[in-house]
Amino acid sequence: MENEVIRRESEQGSTQIATKPIRSLEDALEKCQAMGMRLSRQRRFILELLWQAQEHLSAREIYNRLNLLGKNIGHTSVYQNLEALSAQGIIECVERSDGRLYGNISDSHSHVNCMDTNQILDVYVELPEELLKQIEQQTGVKITDYSINFYGYRIGEAKSNQQ
Repeated sequence: MENEVIRRESEQGSTQIATKPIRSLEDALEKCQAMGMRLSRQRRFILELLWQAQEHLSAREIYNRLNLLGKNIGHTSVYQNLEALSAQGIIECVERSDGRLYGNISDSHSHVNCMDTNQILDVYVELPEELLKQIEQQTGVKITDYSINFYGYRIGEAKSNQQ
């Protein structure tokens, strides 16, 4: 899969082409350059922060963290760069009822949405081959990738939230 060309349909309907998966900050920077995107200092700051943070952050959190680090970057610049980077498949954008969260892209993964902390945790889940075949037979669609969203509360909090 390393040299395989991957085509993905984005939410906006455009086809995205990647020559290899993005597994590091360096891969993200290379993809920006390969796509002809300008690597402004603001864009670099955002990418560096997302790869260092290893968590999903709102645009406001990204803005606040960058400014705490002394990186003078405006709200509008943060929002515009996040939109451009997510539209090109360089970063991940997760839609939530309370807004969008952004994170670095890693290999195919699923999410655990922790309801009491509002965190999104990346998990790697491999479904049994029999289940994938059953889904393919039911739908007539060849499964090539999947992502599952789990929702719940921290183990210690789960009992009190169920009452």
